[in-house]
Amino acid sequence: MNQTKKQVDGALFTGLFIIILLAGLFIPVITPIAIFVLPIPFVMYTARHSWKPALVMAVATIILSILLGTVLALPLAVPTIIGGIMIGEAIHKKITAYETLARGTFGYIVGMLLIFLFVQLVLQVNMVAEFQSLMDESLARSTSMMEQFGNQEQTDVVKETMEQVTEGLMNLLPFYFLFIAIIQALISQWLAYKLMNRIEKRQLRFPPFRSLRFPSSVLFIYLFVLLAAFMVADADSGTMSMAIQNLLVIAQLILTIQGFSFLFFFAHDKKMSKAFPIISIILVLLMPTFMFIIRFLGILDIGMNLRERMGKK
Repeated sequence: MNQTKKQVDGALFTGLFIIILLAGLFIPVITPIAIFVLPIPFVMYTARHSWKPALVMAVATIILSILLGTVLALPLAVPTIIGGIMIGEAIHKKITAYETLARGTFGYIVGMLLIFLFVQLVLQVNMVAEFQSLMDESLARSTSMMEQFGNQEQTDVVKETMEQVTEGLMNLLPFYFLFIAIIQALISQWLAYKLMNRIEKRQLRFPPFRSLRFPSSVLFIYLFVLLAAFMVADADSGTMSMAIQNLLVIAQLILTIQGFSFLFFFAHDKKMSKAFPIISIILVLLMPTFMFIIRFLGILDIGMNLRERMGKK
């Protein structure tokens, strides 16, 4: 009976995945929605039956995706399948929501790396070179327009600034991949929670944001990467410099999230309105110069256990 249930669920969720995939491929308006909805069939199936039968379902789904959508379906299908299985297995094992998010993010990263290697090695397309070429073309068009309407000195200054921005974007490509993976995993997990709570009467939810706390090792990693960034600041750009830049941005992002979490904790502890931390986030997004203050709060919260000190007082 259990085996029959696995087969029936596998056929049902495979068909659902293919329908969403084809809609996302051939109806561009639906594509942004499909990216976040696609993992849900694999999340629900894996949460019910674990990862081993989900792998069988994944193989069948990938074959059908290629047959019905050609290899163009793989960049959309593979990351969502792996991410969905990772999230579903975490739910199956009753792991905490934030650890589930970390596993889902890892699954998405693995999926995107596999697609990157497939495009690079099989299709013989250098995605990084293509992106660089696209940025260079955009820079050349912008420079050409400025030369027509501005003086040469202003054009040179703006061109130099744009070249620095372009170089920065290229160096931070790994961080952007990570950020995209986090957002995809977060939204897909949240949607899966909502659907499974309604259909299967579960009680899946993220704990309050104010309870989010990163381990103290994050602070040591940040200090180490910050020191390394100063050491290679004057060195020629290379793989090491690029890696340090990305690690520094990731560490800063984690500390900023920790700072926002502390603001929510502070507002709750002092029985303040939830509008206070929400308005703080909006102000920081509108005026990024205040980001340092939030990051500093995150550093204090991790390094000095501000929450425990407030609790003792």
